[in-house]
Amino acid sequence: MILAPHTDDGELGCGSTIAKCAGEGKEIFYVAFCLCSKALPENLPSNTLELECRKATSILGISSSRLILFNYEVRELPQFRQQILEELLKLDKDIHPDMVLLPAASDIHQDHQVVHQEGMRAFKNTTFAGYELPWNNYSIRTNFFVRISEEDLTKKITSLNAYESQSAKSYMNADFIRSLAKVRGVQANSPYAEAFEIYRWMI
Repeated sequence: MILAPHTDDGELGCGSTIAKCAGEGKEIFYVAFCLCSKALPENLPSNTLELECRKATSILGISSSRLILFNYEVRELPQFRQQILEELLKLDKDIHPDMVLLPAASDIHQDHQVVHQEGMRAFKNTTFAGYELPWNNYSIRTNFFVRISEEDLTKKITSLNAYESQSAKSYMNADFIRSLAKVRGVQANSPYAEAFEIYRWMI
């Protein structure tokens, strides 16, 4: 299960890992909390990011029936902490995920902190790993790596291209995405990799 505070966070943090797992036939759930309608330019429809997220996750191999979208507003998650915890507890009861990927503990964005903290509370009997978003992480312990292929990386970049409304942001740049995957690949003795911070490992 991927927990994404905003619609593109999961793709940015672990898109290649999602593509790899989907290619291996694993069941993947993607949960996004903010559709960020108020953060869109006024000329775009309010459901723009929802449509872009549906397209992006489909490119990565996630079934539409496994995409769960909530409609909280960006930067307002701290006000709804208890409600978000209850939503996560229900997901844990209904789905029982084997692994949860969520924003890293050091992520400074207030929405990301809420999803990390409440996710840790809700899913107490599963493996946890935090994905990195370098522009939000001042430090991260990269102690878990997923080796990825050129195909996995290409799918990640293609999925991010689906977010046309966010294309001007520097971290959406394909060169940046590829460069980070190369750095993590060197650390993982692989052409490419994605790095995570492990908090609990259940076998």
